[in-house]
Amino acid sequence: MKVGILAGGLGSRLAEETTIKPKPMVEIGSQPIMWHIMKYYAHFGFTDFAVALGYRGEYIKRWLVDYASLANDLTVSLRDGTVRQHTADGEREDWNIGLVETGQDTNTGGRIKRLQPWIGTEGTFMLTWGDGVSNIDLNALLEFHRAHGKLATLTAVRPPARFGHLEIDDDSQITEFSEKPQTGEGWINGAFFVLEPEIFDYIEGDATQFEKEPLEELAKDGQLMAYRHGGFWQCMDTLRDRRLLQSMWDSGSAPWKVWF
Repeated sequence: MKVGILAGGLGSRLAEETTIKPKPMVEIGSQPIMWHIMKYYAHFGFTDFAVALGYRGEYIKRWLVDYASLANDLTVSLRDGTVRQHTADGEREDWNIGLVETGQDTNTGGRIKRLQPWIGTEGTFMLTWGDGVSNIDLNALLEFHRAHGKLATLTAVRPPARFGHLEIDDDSQITEFSEKPQTGEGWINGAFFVLEPEIFDYIEGDATQFEKEPLEELAKDGQLMAYRHGGFWQCMDTLRDRRLLQSMWDSGSAPWKVWF
């Protein structure tokens, strides 16, 4: 099953990092967040990726070429310029990654549409953004999608809390203070989609924003379902988000690290 990853946006709210690299290449624990996303999918057996490139797409290409070669021992012959890689069985990531140039200014829907030749028109596929991690059970998500028989499933998540939660009594005394990781009210689109190829018909062209007309029309047609995930989910929109994810990683309690 193919997994599409959108990795072409500007990441303007992370400008301190993204002036020189695309947002999916911003690092958590010395590896780009896109690596964490692919590692998570691979844990569930989904290892065939199609990455939609845009802003600084060449950075992602270089990183993947380097990752594929420099992670192993090498023999370099200066005599004839050949390079041989040495790795023990099972040590290489068993991933296949298509890197697709989808345009600098293409919107999310247009990027998805441009992945169609790589994803194909025959079977179910998965899709996510290149800047968010979760501990969602991908097998349960896929089972939910197949059970309802609709064209599209998105993962609904609780929005992350931005500030500490306060309980205040009538005398203005704080009776409870907690830095809750997620609020208890409301649901938002957390991506981690499962889709049928018919959704490509809902996307007009490069200017289409997937979160607008396509999802709105799918909902009107009764073809959009929500898989409610009450566990961990966190996007990386700002430096605050990056620091939060880094602190989880450093503490050894990153909820999305399910591989060992």
